[in-house]
Amino acid sequence: MGTWNKTGCVLCAQNCGLEVLVEDNRMVKARPDKDNPRSQGYACRKGLNVLYHQYPEDRLSKPLKRTEKGFVAVSWEEAIGEIADKLRALIDRHGPRSLAYMGGSSQGGHFEASFGLGLLRALGSQYYYSSAGQEFSGIWWLFGRMLGRQYHVAIPDEHASKMLVGWGWNGMESHQMPRARKTLTDFSKSPDRTLVIIDPRKSETAEIADIHLPVRPGTDALLAKAMIATIVQEGWENREYLEQYVAGWDKLVPWFNVFDVQEALAVCGLDPAQVKEVCRLMTTRTWCMHPDLGVYMGRNSTLNTYFINLLGVVCGIFCVSGGNVIPGMVMPMGFHADERSPKTWRTVTTRMPPAAAGSFPPNVLPEEILSDHPERIRAVLVSACNPLRSYADTKAYEKAFSALDLLIVNEIVMSETARFAHYVLPCRSYYESWDGTFFPWTFPEVYFQMRRPIVSPPGDCLEASQIFTRLADRLGLIPGIPENLFQAAAGNRLAFGMALMQWAGAAPEALQRMPFVLAQTLGRQWDSAALAALWGLLMTAPQGFRKNAERAGFAAGTDLGDRMFQAILDHPEGLWVGKASIEDNWSAIRTPSGKIEVAIPELEAAGSALNGKSETDALKMPADFPFILNAGRHMDRNMNTLMRNPDWNKGKKDCTIAISPGDAARLGLSDGDPARVETEAGSATGEIEVSHRVREGMVLIPHGFGLLYGETVHGLNVNELTKNTHRDFLGTPIHRFVPCRVEKIQRRK
Repeated sequence: MGTWNKTGCVLCAQNCGLEVLVEDNRMVKARPDKDNPRSQGYACRKGLNVLYHQYPEDRLSKPLKRTEKGFVAVSWEEAIGEIADKLRALIDRHGPRSLAYMGGSSQGGHFEASFGLGLLRALGSQYYYSSAGQEFSGIWWLFGRMLGRQYHVAIPDEHASKMLVGWGWNGMESHQMPRARKTLTDFSKSPDRTLVIIDPRKSETAEIADIHLPVRPGTDALLAKAMIATIVQEGWENREYLEQYVAGWDKLVPWFNVFDVQEALAVCGLDPAQVKEVCRLMTTRTWCMHPDLGVYMGRNSTLNTYFINLLGVVCGIFCVSGGNVIPGMVMPMGFHADERSPKTWRTVTTRMPPAAAGSFPPNVLPEEILSDHPERIRAVLVSACNPLRSYADTKAYEKAFSALDLLIVNEIVMSETARFAHYVLPCRSYYESWDGTFFPWTFPEVYFQMRRPIVSPPGDCLEASQIFTRLADRLGLIPGIPENLFQAAAGNRLAFGMALMQWAGAAPEALQRMPFVLAQTLGRQWDSAALAALWGLLMTAPQGFRKNAERAGFAAGTDLGDRMFQAILDHPEGLWVGKASIEDNWSAIRTPSGKIEVAIPELEAAGSALNGKSETDALKMPADFPFILNAGRHMDRNMNTLMRNPDWNKGKKDCTIAISPGDAARLGLSDGDPARVETEAGSATGEIEVSHRVREGMVLIPHGFGLLYGETVHGLNVNELTKNTHRDFLGTPIHRFVPCRVEKIQRRK
């Protein structure tokens, strides 16, 4: 007889609540958890198939060391000792800039990032790479300039809104908001609400929208500028909001006063009357926006986001109910790293800043490794990600990782990246460990769930947080902990906290290494460095978090953090741990003026010059690559690299090359035909899918395929078609606008 366990999905940032049936220490079935306060019984087919993530082939159970004869199993003591010695030797010889950490990227658990970053900083390096830098450098950097903190990403307050504008976002497939399909369907069906989708193609979300603006690929910035110009020229801007809450708008007004809207919209391929109607709705209704990778990773990238943000500013939607708001957080997603500060590093070869809340863009890492710079990166710690399938230009990554002096990979499987490692360290899965995420996707409520182990790990697997703690200990980075603290850790938590603070007050270095100290004390008692870190996080939570907790019903007091910790343990389904206040939203602005600052010098030249004429010339496709590849199609049949066993999609077409019926006819292609796609980076072959959802001139290929499973590679790896140098000035890859060609392959007779 099995037991149902409350937990959460680890396959996307929504982390919907799940109940999992466990029999004989094995997960056998998953279903939605109706008690989860955020997802309320909602889950997609990815979460319901999470067993395919938990039980892949090539599961690791012992530390592995690469030798001339291949990988061999070694003890933890041997692996940690050798890695620590090699790290120390490299840093002593080449300096701390020779080390990078690539992690904090998981959709299922964020606690390893605290320990990975703690180890990186303790060794003197700032080179932290994550998927945030891959996808969100532009938007996070912009919010850093406009709102004062890079991690203050203003989310849509859709539940209080009358109109939702999705831009470059296919929420019906990619989610990116809680209970996305239900929320979008409700908007679509409600007579009092409006769903607007701006997307080149007739996506699943565009198909249910009240208004679909099928913008020409690559013209999102031009469209946004034209919409702002329409509003300014009609006198529809929210002048009271601009005067009270915005700084620098007067410098930008000349960009729009005489802008040729008609010329721009002709280039965008849109009906001026329909665009003007959307602008009218934006200036007369409460609305919020949800941009996504279609603009973040589209042509013009950061400039797209800048003009879309400016559109929101002139309509007055930021920091107001029903608009885009700064959410409450358990912990910020990263930290503010303004590259204008002399203390903030840039990469030594590409001179790239850490634009995504302290994270550098993975696109530049191959160049930073392969450079001849004396301070080039020579050692990389990879945890909770698979860069050889997740990031642009697989060939560049293979060459770079082959050139490293030391590559350490924390993983649950022998992934494509792990195969290049010098040491592969076996991790517990997210259902064998304590872990949680800090995605701030709700407002005003603040949600948190700490998933607990529901099955035991195989062999000698550890939490990634425990692995980093062992490395820190072997490197001598953890101060000597007195015996009384080890003893106190076995007793009352508050008594332990008092003893800890007394010691730390006399040992300042302990505060800098606190996650490791907690892991060595409470973490040993609980067999979880992550759980110990959670307790420490809650005990030292800032005043803003405590105010939110009190609004959610937690009584004030010095023991608030410990009571919240116990409440989280008592609610495996997750709970509301805070409630933000819309009145406090403006207090979160951290710019020098205390207002939204819209004049950004780095974007002035490109922003002022953008117009229909300049874009007409720039949008001409090269003759040898006439199509536009969207490298990263979102579907409910792809899941990054977390679902390796293709059987989870058995009977379904998952990795296809999707083109329009018109293009298929011109190329002599039919549904199911084999075809080759070629770009500047390389070529790949796959099966054609003819779809009415695809716009003519576009090619759609999903990400997360080309995985080696057993002895078979399933699907094509779209990152063999992308160049890491095809990026914007902050390093964001232009994955949604890759020039390509498509060729028919003759079937063998």
